[in-house]
Amino acid sequence: MSSISLVMIVKNEERVLGRCLDSICDLVDEIVIVDTGSEDRTVEIAGKYTKHIYSYEWTNDFAAARNFAFQKAGKEYTMWLDADDIIFPEDREKFLHIKESLSHKPDSVLMPYVLGRDPYGQITSSLKRNRLVKTSRGFQWKGAVHEYLEVHGTIIEVDICITHLSVKSKKTDRNLKIYEQLEQQQKQLSPRDLYYFGNECFEHGLLEKCLKLYREFLDTNAGWQEDCIAAIDRAAEALLQLGRTEEAEELLFESFKYDIPRANISCKLGYIYFSKSLYHQAIYWYKAAAECDLERVKETGALVNYAYYTWLPHIQLCVCYDKIGKKELAYCHNEMARFYNPTNNLVLQNKQYFEKIIT
Repeated sequence: MSSISLVMIVKNEERVLGRCLDSICDLVDEIVIVDTGSEDRTVEIAGKYTKHIYSYEWTNDFAAARNFAFQKAGKEYTMWLDADDIIFPEDREKFLHIKESLSHKPDSVLMPYVLGRDPYGQITSSLKRNRLVKTSRGFQWKGAVHEYLEVHGTIIEVDICITHLSVKSKKTDRNLKIYEQLEQQQKQLSPRDLYYFGNECFEHGLLEKCLKLYREFLDTNAGWQEDCIAAIDRAAEALLQLGRTEEAEELLFESFKYDIPRANISCKLGYIYFSKSLYHQAIYWYKAAAECDLERVKETGALVNYAYYTWLPHIQLCVCYDKIGKKELAYCHNEMARFYNPTNNLVLQNKQYFEKIIT
């Protein structure tokens, strides 16, 4: 059986740290906590689980903090979590199995990172992360913000989900300020930095700035395929919010040079044509979204919003078919949407409406 060090960087996480550690403390052989300046009970709570607690002076650099933490790991493998992550019981059992079966000693283990679930526990949003790595390889974190672990060698993939359960009520501007500081210092931003800086601007309503950054990112021709598609998706959303529909439409087609259409891209094209009352064109793109291969997209490791691949295109097809008088088809697609999202108010209202007019 392989030994595992759990390594975490934390700050003011008293509300969630115990929940996280309770879910994994008996699955690992060592817990290392690096505190970056907590002013609450975080360090006290961590002390109930481990003696390996270190202070680290925060320097606006997540990669630097994580690399410091990784240097403290003393077991064969190093695993990382954030304080608002958790491992559910069904994934705990899988974790024990993989810990016992790491006989061929992979360099990294890739795991799903679940960012959202519906009321029934079904995954609605996820991506993949290199979560467990061989300590002796000395893999390094890169990037001051939205850092990533640079790994190579033998990488295996398992279906042990790490679930993100944040209790924070609102998004902070911490990451945005770090990027703005780097910009003011005239630091050279990598393509990845340009992409994530654009995301921060988008999420804070700085639409013109995000459009500029996304274009700079795309023009580098050095971004990860999935980040390029995601940048186009968000840039198109920004253009739609600014009322620049024609530009958004043109930009969405640019995504096809990277790969086949993603469901979210097809849904946006469907929305554009629907807004122009071009219902047949809208139907074409919503159908394309409904038929998109979710499993293939999940394999890329990109962030996936499951709504675009399940109920959302069907509810839009319902509206489109209703607009052109094909009530039976509209009802069928509403039922498909209900299969995926049975408690959605709009779906239930549509069901009542159609059952009154269709015998």
